[in-house]
Amino acid sequence: MSTRAKSMDSVHSSDSLGSGIRLKKEVGLLEGVAIIMGIIIGSGIFLSPKGVLETAHSIGLTLFVWVLTGLLSMIGAVCYAELGTTVPLSGGDYAYIKEAFGPLPAFLFLWDANIVFVPTTNAIMALTFSKYVIQPFFYLGCEVPDSAVRLVAAGTIIFLTWLNCYNVRLTTKVQNVFLVAKVAGLVTVILAGVVHLSSGHYENFANPWENTQTDPGLIAVSFYSGIFSYAGWNYLNFITEELKSPYKNLPRAIYISLPLVTLIYVLANIGYLAVLTKHEMLESDAIGVTFGNKILGAFSWVMPVFVALSTFGGLSVHIMTSSRLLFVGARAGHFPQALSLISINRFTPTPALVFLCILSLIYLSTSDIFALIEYASFVESSFILISVSGLLWLRHKKPHLPRPIRVPTILPVVFLCLCAFLVFLPIYVRPLEVGMGLLITLTGIPFYFVFIWWKPRPTLFKEISEQGTSYVQKVFLSAQQDHQD
Repeated sequence: MSTRAKSMDSVHSSDSLGSGIRLKKEVGLLEGVAIIMGIIIGSGIFLSPKGVLETAHSIGLTLFVWVLTGLLSMIGAVCYAELGTTVPLSGGDYAYIKEAFGPLPAFLFLWDANIVFVPTTNAIMALTFSKYVIQPFFYLGCEVPDSAVRLVAAGTIIFLTWLNCYNVRLTTKVQNVFLVAKVAGLVTVILAGVVHLSSGHYENFANPWENTQTDPGLIAVSFYSGIFSYAGWNYLNFITEELKSPYKNLPRAIYISLPLVTLIYVLANIGYLAVLTKHEMLESDAIGVTFGNKILGAFSWVMPVFVALSTFGGLSVHIMTSSRLLFVGARAGHFPQALSLISINRFTPTPALVFLCILSLIYLSTSDIFALIEYASFVESSFILISVSGLLWLRHKKPHLPRPIRVPTILPVVFLCLCAFLVFLPIYVRPLEVGMGLLITLTGIPFYFVFIWWKPRPTLFKEISEQGTSYVQKVFLSAQQDHQD
């Protein structure tokens, strides 16, 4: 660290700031629940339930998939509660894989996440929000200009990045507000479905298992759409170091949020299926809007509003939690040191947030981001499988690690079996997507050996790195995190 940066550090680490330059513990139980539910309940449940029906073919199997993916997410989240309290570091899967299996697998997860998963997800969520905000300003049937959609999406990413740089507490309070809007939208779907069913409209459930999918590989593919809508149940683990009383609040937040989300999702899908026919669902690109137009009459406008608010809130919490993954990886030396700096005034990982903002904006300029997400979904599921495998391996490798929570062994075993089914069976159904996902991962290996494993590095390399870090410190008024006591 430069002399100037050290002096800034000492000035701003005075008694008035308490414990010095580090991420502050400002996330309580309520905020933890809001983060998990906020990131899970994004645009997916309003836009893509047809993905399950498309491959499941029957209403019965569709509802079964939604129930089972919810249970799978709950089992996985309980396993992550043990991992999060055994390895109480921010970074989630990265920290657990590194502790269990070493630096190379951890780096590959970090590589996939920050080069593909995170920025493309940010871009897609911002584009979805933008479309729903802009559409009302155009006449029915008029095509929304693509440039306008991307411009509003870019502005949304920049604004939410600024908000996350400005204050963690303010961001979490915003999450609480948007969570209410998200749940309100799904409750509207549930209540409308109940009213429709109570009027005697049971025709959509007359033959629930008709034309059920029987191909195991395609059934596994149908689970991916459900899993996509539940994605985010492990994101609170990314900010463990910012949780108040993490040993208590991490598992409590998981135990509260996952059953609630599963119940809401299953009931919402029953509402969709009660009102919309299979044909209407498969023809719709926005299930929530189609549902509103058919059943809500003059109040159909509320569904696009709920979708927009849901996506906006989900994008905000995704930006907050994923930036901690990059921050922790950089702090461990797996990404440039400049990305591990913390604002000395706001105590947020500003350089990491800005870096991910720039990557997300770059992905807005390409039309291939959806293909990238499809390629990477297989790899992301594989890393979750590796993380839970690490739970069992750490019990064997490091049995004396403190474990405030120890789940029954049967739970991670069941989770691994179900995950293996979902990861390996689609290989023969979607070989291109699986192959591309693996290729994206393997591209990280040369970077690992050149920039991390290779030591001692050339003097020129060190000088460029130090100058870059010093420049970032000055631009963002940031410093290295103080060591934990």
